[in-house]
Amino acid sequence: MLLYNGEEEEDLLDRFKELWIVHPALMGTMTSIVFLFVCWTIKDNLKIPDTRGKYVFITGCDSGFGNLLAQRLHKKGFSVIAACLTEKGSDELKACTSQNLKTVVLNVTNAESIDNAVTYVAEETGSKGLYGLVNNAGRATPIGPTDWLDMEDFHKVLNVNLIGLIEVTIKFLPLLKKGSGRIVNVASVMGRLAFGGGGYCLSKCGVESFSDSLRRDMQHFGVKVSIIEPGFFKTGVTNLEIIEKDLHRLWNRLTPEIRYAYGDKYFDNYLKVQRLSMKTLCSSDISKVTNCMEHALTARYPRTRYGAGWDAKFFWLPLSYAPAVVADVMLKIMLPQPNGIKNSVAKNQVDV
Repeated sequence: MLLYNGEEEEDLLDRFKELWIVHPALMGTMTSIVFLFVCWTIKDNLKIPDTRGKYVFITGCDSGFGNLLAQRLHKKGFSVIAACLTEKGSDELKACTSQNLKTVVLNVTNAESIDNAVTYVAEETGSKGLYGLVNNAGRATPIGPTDWLDMEDFHKVLNVNLIGLIEVTIKFLPLLKKGSGRIVNVASVMGRLAFGGGGYCLSKCGVESFSDSLRRDMQHFGVKVSIIEPGFFKTGVTNLEIIEKDLHRLWNRLTPEIRYAYGDKYFDNYLKVQRLSMKTLCSSDISKVTNCMEHALTARYPRTRYGAGWDAKFFWLPLSYAPAVVADVMLKIMLPQPNGIKNSVAKNQVDV
């Protein structure tokens, strides 16, 4: 048995030598890939030497990603200033941390509220400036088929997710330049692959573009910009009760013509798909997202983009690179089809 194993090892070694001699280009390529991967891993794991005394401002800390990130950075020794939309959210966050964590009430759609936050942070940080800005505040609803929506529905989402993010970033830039800081913007896989009507996909696509142009502008000042692209997670944004309530609002105000075009069963099917996707796709482990945010703030060389969640890394983001026809077919399988569209077309033809 020992002899057999020895002969087997010698045979394997001979084959390896033969492969090396006969296919030097292949072996060279494999060696280069392994070498580059090891170098990238080492570089990716290098951390900044010290976190204490570094100020980080986070928006959207009432719950979800922002809330967890504020707690984790606070434990790591960062000087955290957490922005909450409500006093209740602010009080609850302070209750589970300590007096060292500061909070402010911030509405990112209100210019005066943003100005007050900037003034507060400037006084807190002094000559150090701001090390980190995490733009996490956001909302998803109203979301639904495009012809169910009006301009106000689009503005509700865009004003928070994109316009508010841009205004917060621009007003904090002087403090970030002073601190040679970092900006972490929360986008979404839906910013790379649009499959829902309304302002959400538009806003997240805008966050992607804004962050790219911002990163290239700010590299001259030592300010780094990273983008987080989460998949589906259980947070306030994906709260099924809120989504369904708003979908009922949209459906109930539709004109008879639009309802007829979709059919009575479409709305029920749409709700079923929403429930199925939220219950099966949404991960409850939101630390997968905050880990990415943390890395962007603590790594010596932060990444430009972070795909957060297995669904993002292995389905949504790869699908966004696929030909449009492939993505269209996949989404067509997943999403409900209007049941009344044939009747509607026939009716229009008769009317003509």
